[in-house]
Amino acid sequence: MPEPAETSPDPNANPNPNPVPDHPHAATLRRLQQHSGKLAAAAIARMDEQLSWYRAMPPENRSWIGLVAQAGIAAFTEWFRRPEAPRAISTDVFGTAPRELTRAITLRQTVEMVRTTIEVVESAIDEVAAPGDEAVLREALLVYAREIAFATAQVYAQAAEARGAWDARLESLVVNAVLSGEADEGAVSRAAALGWNAPDHVCVVLGNAPEGDSELTVEAIRRAARYAKLQVLTGVLGNRLVVVAGGAEDPLKAAKSLIGPFAPGPVVAGPVVGDLLSATRSAQAAAAGLRACAAWPDAPRPVLADDLLPERAMASDPTARALLVEEIYRPLEEAGSALLETLSVYLEQASSLEGAARMLFVHPNTVRYRLRRVTDVTGWSPSDVRSAFTLRIALILGRLTDGAPLSRP
Repeated sequence: MPEPAETSPDPNANPNPNPVPDHPHAATLRRLQQHSGKLAAAAIARMDEQLSWYRAMPPENRSWIGLVAQAGIAAFTEWFRRPEAPRAISTDVFGTAPRELTRAITLRQTVEMVRTTIEVVESAIDEVAAPGDEAVLREALLVYAREIAFATAQVYAQAAEARGAWDARLESLVVNAVLSGEADEGAVSRAAALGWNAPDHVCVVLGNAPEGDSELTVEAIRRAARYAKLQVLTGVLGNRLVVVAGGAEDPLKAAKSLIGPFAPGPVVAGPVVGDLLSATRSAQAAAAGLRACAAWPDAPRPVLADDLLPERAMASDPTARALLVEEIYRPLEEAGSALLETLSVYLEQASSLEGAARMLFVHPNTVRYRLRRVTDVTGWSPSDVRSAFTLRIALILGRLTDGAPLSRP
């Protein structure tokens, strides 16, 4: 059987796709292309051998990491072909994997993956490079490794920025829900996604927000919270700085530890509640206290919302009015008419024991004893000027309530 006639080569045929005319290291480039698959397989095998976190990963993530390793070697080949051409290495290498991979593996793990792949390629230089091109290929790999390092940092920085922006929006939604009284299970879920682990003691601190970058203010609150060992959800809403503090058994102590980033002006801490859903009550008390602070120019900074009950009541806060009646007037009423009468006369007589005793036709020691009972029953001392003011407002509201029932909202 005759042999087929030998055909002449097609002058238009292109044995090397995407050639670069007159490439100074064409032989090395050709061998690099031929070895790329083998190098990728070797890199994956070495990761499996040396990196315990890689072995522990689910198959899906391992496959994505393998694609990233292959893309990295392919990108190096293309970069060696045209080192002068501007290329987005982060797109070439990391664009093959989904964005979720930055959550699945840490920056440290990514650095280990890149280092392992680079080491595999470096160890094969003598085999891959054409005779005399070893130094050229090694230098090219060194420069490429630097570019990959920058690209890795860029990918994780962009992912961190995106997560930070999303977390900030999520945190703002939670804080706004607490302040507006719309906190529900959805807000609790969002808080959990931000790392809130449902502490038993929660309070809300309100004050004026400083001018300037709100992100810097939020970060300053977080630093103060870490130092005080508190969990916080915080945000700047309009001209207010709102902090939901978790793990705060003493709201005044918590407010003092967080007060640094607040702008000048009153800072009010709401009462401690049991969980995030109940934090609305603390937030509403703090907001009412912040509005009423103007009536007490000498109020301490920070101040408890409960210490502003009389001002809040006079500013038409129904919760404060109800608390004064239920926690001061009613207990005194139940303790007997003598306490109410003695307290009323004592306050009308400008806090004079002798004057009250004369009006009541009793010994001053009897007045003194009854006033101590008032303190025991209510927690407010009639001999203290501020407490006496609170007690007086509570008596007024109690008497009004007896005429027209005052209900808690």
